Amino acid sequence: MALFFDTGWFDARLAERGLSRRVMAAAAGMSEADLTLVFKDQRELSAAEVAAFAELLGAAPAEIARQAGVSTPVPGGGPEARFSSLERRVAALEAELARLRR
Repeated sequence: MALFFDTGWFDARLAERGLSRRVMAAAAGMSEADLTLVFKDQRELSAAEVAAFAELLGAAPAEIARQAGVSTPVPGGGPEARFSSLERRVAALEAELARLRR
């Protein structure tokens, strides 16, 4: 479990970009319920989720990890891991767009 998740910092970054927590969850390939647990500091982020949040919020992965809690891992995967992560997130965002269009 993360030692301290800075909810205010993450909400402010989302607001600056006009994004919601729902979009944040979709971009990281996680459920809204899982994201709620993260924001309540009851679930730690994976390295892939740190990377997804960093890209979505335009911040360095180390900053995301710091704001999420000191025990959260910073991603360091190679290009294959990055492509896989991007493909997974694109699929999640496409599914969310399809749902919103209904």
